[in-house]
Amino acid sequence: MEDIRTVAAEDYWEELRQRWGALLSYRYIGRQFSSMNEVGDDAVALRSDMRNPCGGVMVAPLAIICPGGGTGSDLETVPNPVIHSLQILDDARGVTRVEVVDSHSLKQGQRMGFSRATIVDADNHDRVIAMIESQGVSIGEVPPGLQRFDDDPIMHIEDSPELPPLWQVFGASRRDDGLWALPELSRELASPDAALHLGPQHILLETAAVELATAAAGSDQLQVESSHVMFLARGKVGPFRTDGVARRSADGSGRIGVQLTIHDEGNDDRAITAGSLVFRPA
Repeated sequence: MEDIRTVAAEDYWEELRQRWGALLSYRYIGRQFSSMNEVGDDAVALRSDMRNPCGGVMVAPLAIICPGGGTGSDLETVPNPVIHSLQILDDARGVTRVEVVDSHSLKQGQRMGFSRATIVDADNHDRVIAMIESQGVSIGEVPPGLQRFDDDPIMHIEDSPELPPLWQVFGASRRDDGLWALPELSRELASPDAALHLGPQHILLETAAVELATAAAGSDQLQVESSHVMFLARGKVGPFRTDGVARRSADGSGRIGVQLTIHDEGNDDRAITAGSLVFRPA
C-alpha cells in the first residue's frame, strides 16, 4: 500500500476519502467524527459484541470511539498515535449509547500534541463511563483547504447475541503457538499512512490480555478498569504477534495486571506497541 504522504495534492482528498471509508475500525464500531464527515450525531451504540462475559463494557471499543491524539484530524495533518491512556469509571451496564464530550487539546507543539476527553452515557451526561488522556504526533502535512466528506462511512449493524467477537471481525486469531496475532497489513486494517491502525491493535491487546487474566484468575468474570498503550513504531508488514504476562495482586483485591507487546514479524520482529491493562473482579 502507498503511504498517503506520497500522493499528489490534486488526488489527496479523494484518496483520503477512499482510505477513510475502507478503514474497518470506525466503520464497524459505528464511530463517526464531525471533524471528518458531515454528521449530526457522534454518539455510538453499545452492542452486545462490545461487552465482556460479565456484561461490562470492553475497553477496546471505547479506545476506538475516542482515539485521542491532540494533533488534529486527518483533514488537517497526517496524525500518528504515541500514547493512549484510558480509565473506566463505570462499566456501562444498561447504557445503550455513549458519546465523547469535553474533548480538548492540553498542549499543541510544532509536531506533538496532548489531549484529554471524557466518554459519557449519551442519554445521561452525568454518568461518566471513562476518562482518556493521549499524546500524538504529526508525521506529515496535507494540502490546504480539505473539506469534510459527505458520505456515511459506518456500517449500520443490528445488535444481536449472534454477532461474532470483535477479534474475529478484525482477523485476529490464536495461533498454534498459543499467541494471538493479526494478519499481514491490509487496507481494512491500515491507517492512511499505510501502517497498522490503532483500532485493530486495541482489540488484539484486549483479547490477549483477557485470556491471560482469565487464566490467572481462574474466572472470566473480570472487568478492565484501566488501559495504557504506547505506540512505539509504525506496523508496516505483519503478521503482528502479541505476547505478554499476567500478574496477580497480593493485596487480596483480586486485581490482575497484564503487560503485552505487539511485534511486526514481517519487519524484523520489531516491537511496535506496548500496553498494560488492569482488571478487577466483576
